Amino acid sequence: MLQIDHVHFYVEDAQWWRDWFVKRLGFQSVVSSIFPTLVNRGKSFHTCTEVVKNGNVYFLLSSPLLLTSPVAEFLRHHPPGVADVAFLVTDVETVTARASANGAKVLQPVQNEVSFKFAKIAAWGGLTHTLMERQDVKIKDGERNLPPIPNPQSPNVFTAIDHVVLNVEVGNLQAAVSWYENILDFQPQQSFKIQTNRSALSSQVMISSNGGVQLPINEPASPNSQIQEFLDVNRGAGIQHIALRTPNLVSAIARFRAAGLSFLSVPQTYYTQLQKRLEVPLSPSELQAIAQQEILVDCQQDAPLGALLLQIFTQPIFSEPTFFFEFIERRSQAQGFGEGNFRALFEAIESEQIKRGFVSQ
Repeated sequence: MLQIDHVHFYVEDAQWWRDWFVKRLGFQSVVSSIFPTLVNRGKSFHTCTEVVKNGNVYFLLSSPLLLTSPVAEFLRHHPPGVADVAFLVTDVETVTARASANGAKVLQPVQNEVSFKFAKIAAWGGLTHTLMERQDVKIKDGERNLPPIPNPQSPNVFTAIDHVVLNVEVGNLQAAVSWYENILDFQPQQSFKIQTNRSALSSQVMISSNGGVQLPINEPASPNSQIQEFLDVNRGAGIQHIALRTPNLVSAIARFRAAGLSFLSVPQTYYTQLQKRLEVPLSPSELQAIAQQEILVDCQQDAPLGALLLQIFTQPIFSEPTFFFEFIERRSQAQGFGEGNFRALFEAIESEQIKRGFVSQ
């Protein structure tokens, strides 16, 4: 069994980003007792770490206090972003042994704590994967639950991390796919080749054997691809974005916009075309609300009645055009990743690249 336990960001100021997640996305700042060794109880002599949560989504935010901090070392090679995606497993010794036997570099052997065990392996590029086995957590029906931390002033908006997207250098897609197959028993699912008038990319979706983790992997298929820009600025492979699932995307985005969060713009012509798609089960009032928030809509022809995928993408959250968030709502267990929106999404991203001078008009 494999689930996402938490995601660890390395940033320049952990306390500033803690406040950002609280104010912009409605996260709660929580005590680090559920990650005691991993975060050194909030501060070590060289690193400051904050923990924020929303629903079942947990983020760790670490910044350096001294140049000897591993975060400082990371930031010497990469801009701020995701350094570690931690997986919850049922038997950390077995998973670590398999990873090592198949060629993974074990950065930290299995450590035993009071209520959990963990290990860490090197992954693709500068990314790492912490492997967590928790005694107080049950993995059931594709979800995990940590002990609840009540805070009535901060309503939970997110139900899960829907998927995490990894960008790799040109020519490395198949090698990355094989790595996740051999090391962590992921299996390939859909593959895509997406092209606009200006750029192109190739993508392979990987999924864990129990279906609990979805990991699309992208590589650039043109020199001015959005993936290539990410690789150039990030100085190598890394996590491009994380999709957070919510049961009511329209109300969530209205709240995020009011809190000052910036999103990619969608032209109103998109919604004019959407009205003409008879298979989209939306009332006029719903469509108006979706258009007002500039949310993308996808409905696959072979999907069950009422199955609808709603999604929206933020602007890059850091000062450089690297990491961003996606927010997603899956109605009636809609599957996929918004394939019907790929062209609209990439054209929106390209318009931002043109503003930055990366893609010529």
